[in-house]
Amino acid sequence: MKSFKCSARHGYAVEISPFFPNRLACATSQYYGIAGCGTLLVLEQREPDILLLNSLDWNDGLFDVTWSESNEHVAVTGGGDGSLQIWDTANPRGPLRVLKGHTQEVYAVDWSQTRGENLLVSGSWDHTARVVPNVYVLLGDGMLRVWDVKAGSCQLAIPAHKAEILSCDWCKYDQSIVVTGAIDCSLCVWDVRSAGQPVAQLLGHSYAVRRVKFSPFYKTVLASCSYDFTVRFWDYSRSPALLDTVEHHSEFVCGLDFNLHIPNQVVDCSWDETVKIYTPPCLAALQTGTS
Repeated sequence: MKSFKCSARHGYAVEISPFFPNRLACATSQYYGIAGCGTLLVLEQREPDILLLNSLDWNDGLFDVTWSESNEHVAVTGGGDGSLQIWDTANPRGPLRVLKGHTQEVYAVDWSQTRGENLLVSGSWDHTARVVPNVYVLLGDGMLRVWDVKAGSCQLAIPAHKAEILSCDWCKYDQSIVVTGAIDCSLCVWDVRSAGQPVAQLLGHSYAVRRVKFSPFYKTVLASCSYDFTVRFWDYSRSPALLDTVEHHSEFVCGLDFNLHIPNQVVDCSWDETVKIYTPPCLAALQTGTS
C-alpha cells in the first residue's frame, strides 16, 4: 500500500487519470469543508511513494473532481461556492475557466465517458443537476432519475431509497445496470429495464454510503466507501455479496476510484488527510480465479 499525507486538507474525492495509469487528482478542503479554501492535488504514484506534482488552490472548499476525456491535462472540480473550476493540471496558475450557475455547494461532477461528446454534469445541494452546455433538471430526495439530456426530460424515476442518495454509478459491462448508495447505509443495484425491485440490496455499512463505483474489470463487482471509516468490496452475484472490508482510515472515507489501467488497483481518500493506493486481496483472488 502507498500513502500520501495531505496536511491540513481533508479528502473529498479522488480520481485516476483515464490517460496516465499513475496519475491521480484529489479534491480537498480545509476544516472538513465547513470553512476555508480548497486544493486540487495532482499526484503521481512512483516506487515506493506517491509524489505531489501540482497543488492548485481555490477560495472555497472542493468537493469532487473529474478528469476530461478529451485532454489529458484538464480536470474539473466542484466548489462550495456553487461553481465548477476547469483546471490545466500542468499549469500551477488559476483555473482556465469558472462555470457559475448553482446557488449552493457542488458535490458531484462527472465527464461523459464517450470521447465523441464533451458533456459535463454537476449536482448541487441546491437540488439541481446541470449538464454543460445547456440542460438543467430538478432533483428529488431518495429518487434515482434517468434523463435524456438531448430532450432534457426524465425518462425514468425510481424510488430507490427512503433517504438521500449520495452516489450512483453505471455498470461498465451493462448499460442498463446502475448502483446507488444512500444515507440509509445501503447500496441498491438496479436494472432500469425492470425497476420495480432492486436486483440486489447490499447491507453492511453502519453509516451513510458516500461513494459507489463499479469495477472496470468484473461485471458484478463494485466498491463503496462510507462515513463508517471503511471501504467495502462486493460481488452482487454472490451470496453473501460482501467480499471484504478494508479499515485503514481513521475518519470519513469520501473518495474512491478504480484504476482503469492497472487491474484491481484502488485509490481512496479520507478526512484523515490521507490518500491510499492499494490492491485489495479479494480482487487479486478474483483475478487468480478467472485466469
